[in-house]
Parts: sequence; structure tokens; C-alpha cells
Amino acid sequence: MAALIAENFKFISLFFKSKDVVIFNGLIALGTVASQTAYNVFAFHCPCSPERNYLYGLAAIGAPALAFFIVGVMLNRNTWDLLSECRLRKCRKLSGTAAFALLRSVFGRAIVAPVTWTVLSLLRGEAYVCALSEFVDPLSLDGFPTSNQSSKVLARFPCQDVPSDLQRFWGEIERRLKYESQLLGWLLVGLISLGAFLLLCLKRCCSPLGYQQEAYWSQFRSSESSLFQRTAAAHAKILAAENVRSFFGFVALDREEKELLEECQGAKSVIPSVEWNRITGLYLYRENKGTPLYSRLNKWAKYTMENNTEAIEKEMDILNC
Repeated sequence: MAALIAENFKFISLFFKSKDVVIFNGLIALGTVASQTAYNVFAFHCPCSPERNYLYGLAAIGAPALAFFIVGVMLNRNTWDLLSECRLRKCRKLSGTAAFALLRSVFGRAIVAPVTWTVLSLLRGEAYVCALSEFVDPLSLDGFPTSNQSSKVLARFPCQDVPSDLQRFWGEIERRLKYESQLLGWLLVGLISLGAFLLLCLKRCCSPLGYQQEAYWSQFRSSESSLFQRTAAAHAKILAAENVRSFFGFVALDREEKELLEECQGAKSVIPSVEWNRITGLYLYRENKGTPLYSRLNKWAKYTMENNTEAIEKEMDILNC
């Protein structure tokens, strides 16, 4: 039974790893939908007070969207690659095209959750109704008593904390504001969809690769990243075991760790910082004499195997500036 569960879990993980980033974005959107629904059910409470309504409503729509955007930027690897590029190479090889591609990748993924949150908030309409109820023109409501206190009365409508003779106006106010909110939501959906389509077309037109090679490059980067992380974890464990052994004279390892140590006898004990720097930073597709170079690690491995000291020294000159 345990083996069957393990095999099913492995199949699911391989399925998701093999798919496009669209699935990942879809999962983010679904998580945002769940969060937004839970927030509206359990946490959203309009203050029903003039001026506070507007601030609270805008905060309910904008603040979570901003937080989602910042988290999305933080979790994107390209963000930290850009910082490493600027720190190590002063962004000297970052052209306008490369910068555009980078920003498209970072912001394109980071805005999925914020846009989903904003659209859902507008389509549901509670926050918009809360924010703008006090700004409804009382003269547009047939029979509504006008006075200097009209805005205060209108601000209390979302909580239905108004005299009974004014309750009949709530339905019209709510319908009017939800109409505006949902109209803005659908317009935002349309604009974002059109923008995403145009950017995708621009990417395909400007890419030096064909569709099949673009898909291969995506698979290569995913596989390289997965293998690199697993190998780095194993290497760190081996180095840690050697350090512990040198201190205590022995190291307590389980069976799998002992097998790992036996299989990796030829592993480098220490990798110099300069080697880490060579494979760190931004990278766009390059070719060397017609041979594709899909990543900085791929570039480093090819130059090392060819013993191309000139290319390596050129890279070092940039790093040392």
C-alpha cells in the first residue's frame, strides 16, 4: 500500500513538473480564490462610517493584491538572479531586450495572484459597495431625504444600520454599485487577457528559437534546476559528514547516507566561490559556433570541457571588475 501511494505521488509530481507554467499559475489563482472567499466570509466587516468606508474598501482590494505581488516577486528566481547579475557583473551585459524579457518573466508571474484577488473583489462587489456607498448622489434616489447628514446615512447602508423607512433604498444602491464594480472587474479581465496575448505574441516573434526548441529549453532548465538542487543537497551532506568525522573521529550515518558517501567518493571537497559566481546570474539563450548554450552551467561545462581558458578568463575579468 505504501509503495502504491509512493508511486502515485511520484506520478503526480512528474505530471506537474512536465507541464507548462500555466498549471503553476492556475494553482496560484485557485489558492487566491480560496483565500479571497475565506476573507469575505470570515474577515470582511465594513465599518459603515464616513471616510473610513472608503479607506477600508480600497485597502480590502489593494493591500492584499500588493502583498501577493511582493511575495510573487520575492519567490521568483529571476529576481535574485538580477540582483546577483548587478552585484557580480554590474549589469554590463544586460541589454534592453534582456531587461524586457526579465521583467516580463518576473512581473508576468507575480501579477497572477494580485489580478485574481482584484478581479474577484470587484466581481463580488462587497468592498466596492462599502467604499463608495457614501458617495452615491442622494438626488439620484427618488424620494431620498436630502440633508447635510446624507453621506453619513449612506455610509451606514452596507451594515443596514438605517431607519426602517430608508431600508427600501438599499436594494437600488447595492445594485448600482455592484453594477459599477462588476463592470470594472470584467473590463480588467478583458484588458489583462488582451495584454497577455499581445505579450505572448511579441515573445514568440522576438524569440530566436522555434516552438519545439523553446519547449526543449524549458524542459532543460527545469531538469537542470531539479538535478542541481538535489545534487547540491547531497554534496552539502557529504561535506558536512566529512567535517563532523574530522571533529569527532566518526560520523553517525543511516544506511542511505552511507550508500551516498560510497557512491560519491570522487566528489569535490570544496567548490571555490569563483566557480559559484561563474554559474550565478541572469542568462538568455546563446550559441557558440552554432552550438546552443542553454544556461550558465551549460556554458561553464562546455568551456571547461574544451579547456577554453580565454572564455573563462573573459568571464573572470567581468567578475573581478
